[in-house]
Amino acid sequence: MITSSSQKTKIDSLRPFRLVKFFSFTGLGLVLITTMVLSWVISNYAKKVMLARSESYSLLLAEHVNRQVFLQFVLPTALRYGEIALRNPTQFKRLDTVVRNTTEGLKVDSVTIFDSKENIISYSTISEEVGVRNTGGKEYDRALNGFNSSHLMSTASLLNLLPGSEPISSKLMTYIPFRRENPLSERTDDIMGVTKVVQDLSDDMEAVLRLQLTIIFVSILIMGTLFFILTRIVSKADQINEARNEERRRLENKLLHTERLASLGEMVASVSHEIKNPLGIILSTAEILNKRLKDQIPASKHLAEIILTETGRLDDIVREFLDFARPQVPQFTKGFINDLIVKVEEFMMPEFDKNRITVQNDLNSDLKPMNMDQNLLYRAFLNLFINAMQAMPDGGTLSISTSLSTAEKKKVVIMIKDSGIGISKEKLAMIFTPFYTDKNRGTGLGLAIARNIIEEHNGSIEVESEPGKGATFIITLAQQ
Repeated sequence: MITSSSQKTKIDSLRPFRLVKFFSFTGLGLVLITTMVLSWVISNYAKKVMLARSESYSLLLAEHVNRQVFLQFVLPTALRYGEIALRNPTQFKRLDTVVRNTTEGLKVDSVTIFDSKENIISYSTISEEVGVRNTGGKEYDRALNGFNSSHLMSTASLLNLLPGSEPISSKLMTYIPFRRENPLSERTDDIMGVTKVVQDLSDDMEAVLRLQLTIIFVSILIMGTLFFILTRIVSKADQINEARNEERRRLENKLLHTERLASLGEMVASVSHEIKNPLGIILSTAEILNKRLKDQIPASKHLAEIILTETGRLDDIVREFLDFARPQVPQFTKGFINDLIVKVEEFMMPEFDKNRITVQNDLNSDLKPMNMDQNLLYRAFLNLFINAMQAMPDGGTLSISTSLSTAEKKKVVIMIKDSGIGISKEKLAMIFTPFYTDKNRGTGLGLAIARNIIEEHNGSIEVESEPGKGATFIITLAQQ
């Protein structure tokens, strides 16, 4: 039930955050698309405004060219020669001079005059086009019917801005009827031909395209920056959320472990209490029996001694069960951790010598007194030393060091390292589990009790080990 509840809690906590991520990235994508569309609309509007103004300019320019050609060429030539004949080099040169003088300094690429009777170019500032037929198209026909028209020939796109691409080409062709004027300088309905004025808008079109490219680039840059910032925020929030979920899982597991240990402790305490009373009676009876056998039957006294020894061992086991089931409340007093470690070593020294174990100390003399329950910590270190001794059945070296934590100066690090058989990865995860042991004798409570005592001191204990390379227990305690 707890596991399924924790999974449901995790899913419920992640669901709103996933919605936030979804709407954040979706909103960012919509803003980017909207910005791209807006850049296209702005550039397209700028292009339309440019074309409208260029067309108006072309119409005024064409009308001005028509008027100047009529006044400075048609009238003088008709009066002098009686007819207009552009095949005459003199007349053609005069017309060319009038047109070029009129358009000098203006944004005009070329001027072309079509004949009114047939679709043929009678005059053009581009000499190669003179005499060419049927190039006017429908715009020529509209001009002969008295209507002005314009036609844009353009090969311009954002791809043309890339290096190595074809240059941008954009030309606006404006066709207007070339009308005769009366003596009062008023235009008549008599159409003498069609005038085509070509404007080169390549530079203007390139400017519009560069504007569009700038808008797109700036939009992508801004959106990219926002996307990066949002990604970092979402990533950080994701890490925080994952850390909270991990902490929640850890607390749930700890709560489950605590509840299991509490139930187990109640059972152990109850059973131990029931065993302790008859065990005390057996122990007292064995002592009386030992005295009587010693006086009356000396040869059988070893039987009573066996009973006393095994009863004492059983009493130690029951006491260990009670220590685990009903841990004592720490009574904190000031003391030196180094002195406590030396005291435990001195008590264990006969056993160390018996098992050929050498003790090496590296105790930091600068450590300050700290709050601790010396009796409980004595028991914890005693269990750790016994565990280390049992891990070295053929003898070895026990190294003990104390130092200040490099990460937090107010914490003391105690390292207990043996040169024993080491611990496999599978067993490493189980060594602090109550009643777990791989030894023939023992309750499997020594390390569990040691961890409980250290955690009661707001400390922590970790172990590092590899098979055949010994084990190192790392204990961290606060000085204050």
